[in-house]
Amino acid sequence: MIYVHKIASVTPQKELLPASIDEVNESVNNVLKVVEPKYEGVPLSILRRMGKAVRMGVGAALPLINTLEFPLNGIVIGTANGGMEDCIKFLNQVIEFEEGTLTPTNFVQSTPNAIAAQLSLLSANNGYNITHVNRGLAFENALLDVWMLLKENKTHTYLLGGVEEISSYNYNIDYLADWFKKDEVSNKAMFASETEGTLSGEGSAMFIVNAFPEKAIAKIDALHLMHTDDVTEIERQLQHFFNQHLEDGQSIDVLVSGENGDIRSRHFFEASERLLKDATIVRFKHLTGDFATASALALTITCQLIQSNVLPDHMVKIDRHKKNINKVLIYNQHKGIQHSFILVSKPAA
Repeated sequence: MIYVHKIASVTPQKELLPASIDEVNESVNNVLKVVEPKYEGVPLSILRRMGKAVRMGVGAALPLINTLEFPLNGIVIGTANGGMEDCIKFLNQVIEFEEGTLTPTNFVQSTPNAIAAQLSLLSANNGYNITHVNRGLAFENALLDVWMLLKENKTHTYLLGGVEEISSYNYNIDYLADWFKKDEVSNKAMFASETEGTLSGEGSAMFIVNAFPEKAIAKIDALHLMHTDDVTEIERQLQHFFNQHLEDGQSIDVLVSGENGDIRSRHFFEASERLLKDATIVRFKHLTGDFATASALALTITCQLIQSNVLPDHMVKIDRHKKNINKVLIYNQHKGIQHSFILVSKPAA
């Protein structure tokens, strides 16, 4: 198991968990872009050269690293696309300048591992450094990697993160492939939509994790990944997941659902709800939009829910009046084929 000690995020909301729907930032043209902070602690000479994905990743992670009371043994990041916008800028320069005098900055910032590399340079960290690029399971694979590392190195501490930016290149491809809604729909009303497609989002979530329970804010008990488009298989594997990881008498208090307003994926979430007849169901993608590593922000939200023991009304789909949030299941899917379950619980006092 993994214990989460510190969390930070850059999201489309000023506060990731607004108290009311009136405080939720509204989407523009079916897009939810992040509210970027001042990025204090990042040298301005470096900041102005960073692409957006790198800024979001470094801006969330560096304050965590700088306040760490113990050594950081590695940096593990999950991202589906990295700095794709800078990659396209570089390729356009190749054509424009006929492979002549090219600006190296866009190339350096365009590689998916630029976030982890920049963090390593800024924090002078020479430990394990890797980026997982696995589409809709990129963050989950990063989490799995940290899990295996902690089994081998029980005294180590790692930075775990997930980052995604909206690039015009990827947005246009996904829009043409009908993954985003054609008619404008507010994020505040996206779950009532009866059309295909979702809203595009972006964000960054960072976690300091290790195997020490002392002062932890949340505990990650189990993780399961799968590739399938068969809803029956989802139900079967979710039931097996419960049989494996829930003891007799234990139950899920809250399901954090990755429902995204796309009617084509609704049956997956309805299947998970059928197996959780006693759990309160909450949704979060009206706050973040949908993107490949949205599960990283779902984990941030889950940690905050466990800490506060409060469920904002605008997130609640089905309220079953649980007084205490002790066990939470995060279920997310990406493009109807990649699915993940993450079981999170409140650490023992």
